[in-house]
Amino acid sequence: MNRFNTLSFSCCIACVSAVVFPPSLTKAAGPHDLPDGFTELKIGDRAPEFELPGVDGKTYTLDDFSQPDVLMVYFTGTHCPTSHGVERRLQTFLKSMQGQSFGFVAINPNHSSGLRPDEFGHTQYDETFDDSRRYAHDLGWEFPFLYDGEKQLTARAYGCLATPHVFIFDQKRTLRYNGRFDDSRFPDPATVKHHDAINAVNALLSGKPVPVEKTRPHGCSTKWRERSVHVAEEEAKWQAAEATVQEIDVDAVKTLRQNGSGKVRLFNVWATWCAPCMQEMPDLTKIARKFSRREFELITISLDTPEDKEDVVKFLGNVRAVMSDKLRKSVEQEGRTTNNYIYVGASTDDLAEALDPEWPGPAPYSLLIDQDGNVIYRKVGVVDPEKLTDKILQTLTHFHKP
Repeated sequence: MNRFNTLSFSCCIACVSAVVFPPSLTKAAGPHDLPDGFTELKIGDRAPEFELPGVDGKTYTLDDFSQPDVLMVYFTGTHCPTSHGVERRLQTFLKSMQGQSFGFVAINPNHSSGLRPDEFGHTQYDETFDDSRRYAHDLGWEFPFLYDGEKQLTARAYGCLATPHVFIFDQKRTLRYNGRFDDSRFPDPATVKHHDAINAVNALLSGKPVPVEKTRPHGCSTKWRERSVHVAEEEAKWQAAEATVQEIDVDAVKTLRQNGSGKVRLFNVWATWCAPCMQEMPDLTKIARKFSRREFELITISLDTPEDKEDVVKFLGNVRAVMSDKLRKSVEQEGRTTNNYIYVGASTDDLAEALDPEWPGPAPYSLLIDQDGNVIYRKVGVVDPEKLTDKILQTLTHFHKP
């Protein structure tokens, strides 16, 4: 099941370049700590054994990849924009290797409990076995994709620091390369200057020394189960945040609607007397949290009267319509104090003309606009969360952007 459809808040993304191996760590409670059992696999070490379920329903061991002269073990997950950026280059490379004595297996090292909700802002998938299967299916992957997230023993044994992280072994399954796939975090192949993993494979197949044996894996840090301590701490902070509401008039709505803020904006017109409005708001606030580390803002406009402000604040607080630190900073830079408003005008026609002349009048009404104010999505009535999320991702993209 897509994580977005659950009520769980334990999710998400701290993208880092992993460089230093601490000599020993007894617990992984912080966001970047390494867990017990983590091993730095060195050049010349043997490939650790594993037994893992594949998304194709089969169980795989290292012996299942014993035939090829060269084996690439590729750790990747479903949430990381760096992994997404490599996907097409990886598939192009694998296609070029057909007919050669080369083996490939991908492994998901992540566990869902090690991610915050805002770390899923580049994906519509969760870091679960089921969503790993869906991810592979949607990308058309035909190679083995294994799931190590349950116990994460293989990731610890190989020393997986990030996704993606590449380990390349010779015919004796001796480690000959450890590091990144290539040096670009962007999807455009033209941005790649160093094809380190591909160079290592070609060198081994040609019987030549690997030109660069070790590089820095860059991407999203491996999401260990132990990281759930950090996730719980962040969740407590989120639950303690207060919702705020200010009055707004037509002129201020026009200014927000014009955008130019650099953010994708989702406007939602609602009221506490509107049952469908209250029904959909939790989905909208989960979307807002999911994208809270990206250039995105949910702006709510209540049709309640200013006298009902207390009820509005209470409801928005209950559904966690609060601002992240990132959003609060950008809002304050615009000279605003909140992203939740009560409309003070007498005429909803005036509000419609200011916000969207195509709004026919009923609430709830949602309007998604891009950074330049162009309409991406509009909906009268309760939104489809998955469809709305996809629209946002199509605009913000699944990747890092130059």
